[in-house]
Amino acid sequence: MVLFVVLTTAVASGGALAASAGTILVYGDSLSASYGIAQDHGWVSLLEARLKGEKRNYSVANVSISGETTSGGIARMKQALERHKPAITIIELGANDGLRGLPVAQMRKNLDAMIAQARAAGSKVLLVGVKMPPNYGPDYNRAFDATYRDLAKEHKTGFVPFFFEGFADKREYYQPDNLHPTAAAQPILLENVWKALKPMLK
Repeated sequence: MVLFVVLTTAVASGGALAASAGTILVYGDSLSASYGIAQDHGWVSLLEARLKGEKRNYSVANVSISGETTSGGIARMKQALERHKPAITIIELGANDGLRGLPVAQMRKNLDAMIAQARAAGSKVLLVGVKMPPNYGPDYNRAFDATYRDLAKEHKTGFVPFFFEGFADKREYYQPDNLHPTAAAQPILLENVWKALKPMLK
């Protein structure tokens, strides 16, 4: 089932609407679309709550789609940027490319183009890295991992080296498919993103 979620927040201060610091666009796949859990338990909703709690006047637009690949992402990137005009774009894509064994070179090309488009639209970029299970082989996994690291360095983006840092090897944090994190893992995902995102905020 395709999930498409848009979240917006306006933070009021002193009874008047505070000036917006801009929109944070979350551009991902099922890992950011609350797959298999309640939407308000997902890390993006937790991010929205944290921004509000810290009186950071950002709105959050989550246009993540379950099953999305980088090819699908690049196809709709222009429209998403034009619609939301984000101050910050969080790109969390590539997991489905890897799970399907798609060429890493094509994934890299797509991610590179998405980063470039976001930057050209005046948006800062935070790139979120994911990893593949070991059964995909060391050569594929090394090339896959290097894609995120190299692109973040090349474009000087914000960077989350590994989205699942802190629970990757803990089975209790996964749904029965052993791929998607449970609700209990979402605060950890948020912390991994927040460490890289916080310095990018106004």
